[in-house]
Amino acid sequence: MATLVRAHLDQRGSATAVVDANGRCSFAELDARVNRIVHAGRAAGLQAGDTVAVLCGNHRQLVEVTLAGCHAGWLLVPVNWHWVADELRHVLVDAQAKALFAETAFMPTAREALADIGDLCPVRVVIDPDASSDGINTGTLDSGFSDSGFIGSGFIDYEQFVASGSPTEPDDQCTGGPMFYTSGTTGFPKGVRGGLNRIGADVGLWQLVAASFMDMLGLPAGGVTLLDGPAYHSAQWVFAMFPLIAGGSTLVMRPGFDPAQTLAAIDEHAVTNLHLVPTQFVRLLRLPDDVRQRFDGSSLQVVMHGAAPCPPEVKRQMLAWWGQVVWEYYGGTEGGFLTTIGPSQWLHRPTSIGQPTSMAEVVVLDDDGNPCPPGTTGQIWFRSTVGADFAYHNDPDKTTAAHREGGWGTLGDIGHVDDDGYLHLSDRRIDMIISGGVNIYPAEIEGVLAAHHLVADAAVFGIPDDEFGEQVMAVVELAGQPASDVASDVASDVVDELRAHCAQHLAGYKVPRRFEVVDTLERQPTGKLAKRRLRDPWWEGTGRSI
Repeated sequence: MATLVRAHLDQRGSATAVVDANGRCSFAELDARVNRIVHAGRAAGLQAGDTVAVLCGNHRQLVEVTLAGCHAGWLLVPVNWHWVADELRHVLVDAQAKALFAETAFMPTAREALADIGDLCPVRVVIDPDASSDGINTGTLDSGFSDSGFIGSGFIDYEQFVASGSPTEPDDQCTGGPMFYTSGTTGFPKGVRGGLNRIGADVGLWQLVAASFMDMLGLPAGGVTLLDGPAYHSAQWVFAMFPLIAGGSTLVMRPGFDPAQTLAAIDEHAVTNLHLVPTQFVRLLRLPDDVRQRFDGSSLQVVMHGAAPCPPEVKRQMLAWWGQVVWEYYGGTEGGFLTTIGPSQWLHRPTSIGQPTSMAEVVVLDDDGNPCPPGTTGQIWFRSTVGADFAYHNDPDKTTAAHREGGWGTLGDIGHVDDDGYLHLSDRRIDMIISGGVNIYPAEIEGVLAAHHLVADAAVFGIPDDEFGEQVMAVVELAGQPASDVASDVASDVVDELRAHCAQHLAGYKVPRRFEVVDTLERQPTGKLAKRRLRDPWWEGTGRSI
């Protein structure tokens, strides 16, 4: 039996472990399939420490591969399925992936990304979420499976891959874990190495970490978790996997967010806990009155939200509707959950993001590294209380820039602590945009725009958006063409061409929604764009700066 499932088999072996759009599986069935994947992966040449990329939506197969990797010592890279081939190719090369599990819906992107990277990813498996797990679907793929592993450069069918492995308990189990890629402040996404991807330790470590997480957030053992956001996001992954691992909770996976269907799923499955982002709150609140009135929601115990600032009025409306179950956190892939605040505390401090969790120390420092007194704004720094730290994969300069002496790290945010020790967020030092709870770094988009022959210079930043919090704005200086030659920011051949160029090289959510063409982009003597002068007018009168 796989160690992380074993604890639940005796009492809950026949209970439902995972539910997705295509059915459900029990803990006993999940255990057997995880074992098979470990054996099949080893037979294909995967060893502890190897990187396994997974390009898959919210389906049962993603959980199976994830748990297999956690037992086999594989470094798992959950891939953002919005990425285009350029982004996927970069991650596969940067992580030196030995295997790629790709869902059928994303195979065009996968094939394009793999086309010119040589022998990288010798293990290639295609996942058909609609295929039955009761038999073997050989499909019409490029290659087969042999005693020596994978042959050629093609893909093998996932069910064929699973069936090739033994259901018996694997020997030499050791920890693997996920390395999440965040959008890069310069160029392509960067992998984050930290506590979630410790390789080669005793698998029981995962149970201890997951149990501490559940205790910290007050999640019920044996409950029901709803995954209603992309599992390639670190918070969604943790909030889905840890209750399954430590609490034997059922995991209900939805392929995509639909507000009315979310309400129906909560009541149908008696969901006890879920993670949402403010954009999802907005869409839930916009549902017709009759749909909202049909919602019971009495099973809910903990609803966590984070990833982006939540407008106070949106939060108040959710608390009035769902009651005292809505909690907020502040954190990131680098540091995990750093602060939390409960509903009653927030109502007394509606601009706060809470106090430090038991796993983190949080301080606010000035530019000289001195602690800021209460009410004084400075940069937010954090340090793990359990000895965890983070680094950016293959980027020592970025790692150094995000740390200071004493093991302190930062996400680049600005804020202050009040007299009672509650943290308040006010700004971001780095130029990050958060749209719909997703981090977007302007430098990556600026680099793509600068590569276009029409563009002499480009500045990208976030502007207010009622639904998504922020949207991506691009201001461009054209090469040899005055701004007066461009009809408007929304209707011109130039803007259409630039938008299409971005869409070819960037995931859709990174493509600027609004363009402005100017004669000259102002730069400081150091060469840095005077981006604040472009950005600040858009935020005047909004009552917020992020």
